[in-house]
Amino acid sequence: MWNLDIDKVLELLTYNPKEPLIFSSGLFLFVFLGFLMVYNLVKRKFDLKIAWVTLFSYYFYYKSSGIFFLLLFFVSVTDFVIGNAIVSRKTQLGKKMLVFVSVSLHIALLSYFKYFNFLVELISSITHSHFEFQHIFLPVGISFYTFQSMSYIIDVYRGHLQPLKRFVDYTFFASFFPQLVAGPIVRAVDFVPQIYTNNTVTKEMFGRGVFLIMTGLFKKAIISDYISLNFVDRIFDNPLLYTGFENLMGVYGYALQIYCDFSGYSDMAIGIALLLGFHFKANFNSPYKSATITEFWHRWHISLSTWLKDYLYISLGGNRKGKFRTYLNLFITMLIGGLWHGASLKFVFWGALHGVALGVHKFCLGLFPKLQATGDKMKWWSKTLGVVLTFNIVCFGWIFFRAGSFDIGIQVINQIVYSFHPEIIGEFITGYKYVFSLIVLGYFLHFVPQSWEDFSCKTVTNMPVVAQAILLTLLIVFIFQIKSAVIQPFIYFQF
Repeated sequence: MWNLDIDKVLELLTYNPKEPLIFSSGLFLFVFLGFLMVYNLVKRKFDLKIAWVTLFSYYFYYKSSGIFFLLLFFVSVTDFVIGNAIVSRKTQLGKKMLVFVSVSLHIALLSYFKYFNFLVELISSITHSHFEFQHIFLPVGISFYTFQSMSYIIDVYRGHLQPLKRFVDYTFFASFFPQLVAGPIVRAVDFVPQIYTNNTVTKEMFGRGVFLIMTGLFKKAIISDYISLNFVDRIFDNPLLYTGFENLMGVYGYALQIYCDFSGYSDMAIGIALLLGFHFKANFNSPYKSATITEFWHRWHISLSTWLKDYLYISLGGNRKGKFRTYLNLFITMLIGGLWHGASLKFVFWGALHGVALGVHKFCLGLFPKLQATGDKMKWWSKTLGVVLTFNIVCFGWIFFRAGSFDIGIQVINQIVYSFHPEIIGEFITGYKYVFSLIVLGYFLHFVPQSWEDFSCKTVTNMPVVAQAILLTLLIVFIFQIKSAVIQPFIYFQF
């Protein structure tokens, strides 16, 4: 009997592609509590802390991607060596060549794991040839940690950061598990200085960490997973089986699902980092409150949008080379942002749509000086109209982002335009009462004033630790009562 239990434990702790280790799983809670107990014992001993967190981070990644933890190690070795080599080069050309080598390596890795089959399919369709496809496993989080490593090399080259001298310190930065597999993209200039502090966790940090973990769990495991499994997936699997109104609700449901899923992960990542004494910048700021498309990208996936601006848009010339180049640079940046999400024409279209929308908004700002770039200075009525318009532009893009193919996205739009059937609204509300209630609740919580969230966070922070533990336990128990038997990975694991 004892041997059987050991076998089960070993099976649970080894890599299983069908059951990745995610923040909202019971297994993560179990292993994280074990990690935290050891961390509290070693956190005042610098080398032990670095070694323990790094080892756990690599185990966490192993549980997500199996043997591909070696790829993460390889990237860490090469960028650590290149980073130190850059500062030793005396000529600017030598420094640029090293940056080129690092960036080329990352692009090559992304091209193979994310885009190889896409390129083969594209060439096949153009040349009318037939090529045999091979299944290439996409390592979880490869887009995040390659972008993070590239920012390190570029910042070292630009003189914004001194390269790390110890390899173990670099692996700590590159593999830090809270943000490893789905962001936020943490820049070395923000994170590295924190490695060498004592990482004291204040009462405010602990309370905010607990609050963010709870809100993240609520968003992901209660709102996102439920409306996905019980409604949104059904619509996008076969939109022709549903009326236009149901398709429209599926689109609005997905807009809420992807926000709750991704911002929920970011909340938990930031909260877990706070419990360890580290600060991450916010990755979402109520993006559907945006009154313009420019403001949306100031609020949505902030770590990616600022990365694209600082390392791609500005490198292309930004707005320094005339209006035409500004619009072109915007378009190219968002097109690459779309490709970053996946190797598919639907992601290319999604990126191009946002590139055009940003360009049109910038053009209008130049044409009409009284227009505002964000909603904070708008009159209430123009801000309201702007929020409605921006939200629906974003949702139009989400149709193709979520659809299994471009054709399915067109089917969703055709159903909404030509087969709306508003007479079924009452039947929909009663037939999908729990889904509808969660959608309403999700959007209500999204649009409440920031002061409400601040008050809630302060309330949790001021609670005794025992009360915080009870509150978190009750939420976890509730989640396990309603969750499905199948683990629902975070959406951004596929990117």
